[in-house]
Amino acid sequence: MPELPADAQPELNVNRSSEERSALLLDVYGRFRAEYGEVPLTPRRDPMHELISTILSQRTNAQDEDAAYEELRTLGDWDDIVAAPTEAVAEAIKRSNYPDQKAPRIQATLKAVKAERGGYDLDFLLDITPDEGLKWLTALPGVGVKTASLVLLFNYAKPVFPVDTHVHRITSRIGAIPKMGEQAAHKALLKLLPPEPPLLYELHINLLKHGQQVCHFSRPKCGVCVLQDVCDAYKIYDGKVPAFKG
Repeated sequence: MPELPADAQPELNVNRSSEERSALLLDVYGRFRAEYGEVPLTPRRDPMHELISTILSQRTNAQDEDAAYEELRTLGDWDDIVAAPTEAVAEAIKRSNYPDQKAPRIQATLKAVKAERGGYDLDFLLDITPDEGLKWLTALPGVGVKTASLVLLFNYAKPVFPVDTHVHRITSRIGAIPKMGEQAAHKALLKLLPPEPPLLYELHINLLKHGQQVCHFSRPKCGVCVLQDVCDAYKIYDGKVPAFKG
């Protein structure tokens, strides 16, 4: 972002206290509920489906992610997928971007889960702390903090906050967090939010919706944005917000 005059700097959210930025995020939560509706915290799919689909979702839209997952499951159960030639797995998930990279990661992840747990039941995650769950999941091949956080929040209602490209872009633009990568943003945002899984889930989902519908990577629809009056980027660029640079 360009430099502003010194006397204008304190007006930006990013320069405010953590308490004020926490209040900003709660304000965003309330505005999004009015705009997009309440989103109850209910698992959308079983834990292993969530885990593998989230790996498939990387740099892939939801429609292609779902198609890749359904084609993957035509190879059989998880053991069958592990035993299949990696080329066959890559072919099955070709609707997902980078299938040649994701196929061996998926097989390695499945092997690691089976080796650690003796099967594919992840419900032990319900009985351990969020930090322990994150540590176990991110030790799996190809599983990062976003994937681990999605599984823990969506399936086990753990107080973690997944940060995808939409969450990162919007919270950066409004000034809830300073410029940082997606990985660092997980901890930074969680520190600003109450440890209430239903709130964390609804805010994540509605940030995703807002990123898809309004706050696009480039040419965001600022004229119809419910956050326009509290957005640092809108203020800095006088409504002409450029493409996002994370």
